[in-house]
Amino acid sequence: MADVNRGNRPLSPHIQVYRMPIAAITSILTRITGHALVAGILLLVWWLVAAVSSPGAFAVADWVVRSWIGFIVLTGSAWALWYHTLAGIRHLFYDAGIGLEIDQAIKSSWALIIGSVVLTLLTLIIFFVA
Repeated sequence: MADVNRGNRPLSPHIQVYRMPIAAITSILTRITGHALVAGILLLVWWLVAAVSSPGAFAVADWVVRSWIGFIVLTGSAWALWYHTLAGIRHLFYDAGIGLEIDQAIKSSWALIIGSVVLTLLTLIIFFVA
């Protein structure tokens, strides 16, 4: 076995030393937003089913959708949808071999985060103004 001096160096990166790269964070967020979209879909489907069921069921579902918790869930779902869409487009470029260098991946990661926030804000402005 090799002569390894384990006393002078850490065995693995510690949470205080290691900083996760932004490209890894955006990759993890892509998976999280894909799963989080289910919450918005369930709320929307419940609202639609209640709309065709009865006026009482629709009143309850509509109250929940229009409440602050419904606003938060639907706004979060809008952001998750924009983020997941932009991440999918970036992944198409990755599949073509474009943007795989580290500096390009960092720039596209920040563009993904900023772009999803801007598109979500535009969506809210269009929704509430129109």
